Amino acid sequence: QQLAHRLILKDGSYQLATKYEVKGDRVRYMSAERDDWEELPSSLVDWPATNKYEKEREAGSSVPEAVQLDKELEQESEREQAQLPQVAPGLRLPEPSGVFLLDSFQGEPQIVELQQTAGDVNRNTKANIFRGALNPVAGLKQTIELEGAHAAVQSHVDVPSLYINIDATPDQPIPAKDANQTAKGPQQPQQPEQATVPFDRFRILRTEVKGNKRILGDVKRQVTGKIKQEQHAVKTTVTRIGGGWLKLTPTESLPPGEYAIVEMGSQDPILGKESMNLYIWDFGINAKAPANANPWKPDVKAQTQPDKSDKKD
Repeated sequence: QQLAHRLILKDGSYQLATKYEVKGDRVRYMSAERDDWEELPSSLVDWPATNKYEKEREAGSSVPEAVQLDKELEQESEREQAQLPQVAPGLRLPEPSGVFLLDSFQGEPQIVELQQTAGDVNRNTKANIFRGALNPVAGLKQTIELEGAHAAVQSHVDVPSLYINIDATPDQPIPAKDANQTAKGPQQPQQPEQATVPFDRFRILRTEVKGNKRILGDVKRQVTGKIKQEQHAVKTTVTRIGGGWLKLTPTESLPPGEYAIVEMGSQDPILGKESMNLYIWDFGINAKAPANANPWKPDVKAQTQPDKSDKKD
């Protein structure tokens, strides 16, 4: 990776710039840290030191300032990572938000991101998607389908832990968990717990494979005109682990097959608050499946160093 230029200032500090130009008594530069154009007086720049650094940089010499900056950036990255929940020794959730599955492949814990499917469904019509699809004739059913017979992500364990943190809208706040059920802290690897909180914003559904499609459930208009959704939900526990994260875990082993996480409570006036929208994250259970693509693996360095935050009560 190409190193950024350094505008070394007379006070000993420096500014990282991907490029810069001198205009009169001002220096205009693109900040490598803030990705924006900034300016400073040319008189503040130590030009001999800046030019010396540039020459050493072009010659491939190890510049002490560059080494120090790399150390600082690494420390900052480590601090940011330390804020994310630890789900296994040396393994933390890789991003501040998303939907992730904790897997174990060949004895090694791994994190795999679940991508949202049904991408052709517009976000603004998630609750309205069923209206146009419903047949007005009472008694007829419409199926809710996913393309493809198998999900891209396959869990090699039959009780996977699923970590969810997506933006909550004002009309869909995440309910607070009972104080007695609060997890000890995000630094502790979490284990499946017995369900005690009736909280089911997110559900795991078992899908039925038919040809090259997976059937999530169906929508039926009853004689009374009421619309009802039918799915095959899996019993789960929900744990709040801090940082806005929810941990969703099956209460028992899942048979091999295809599954999906769905979000409930679209608040649709026709479908009702118990309806599911089409924010769907799919996965399968198959102990014999090949390795998942691009998983996050344990940090060997983190495993050999004690987590200071774990010492706090």
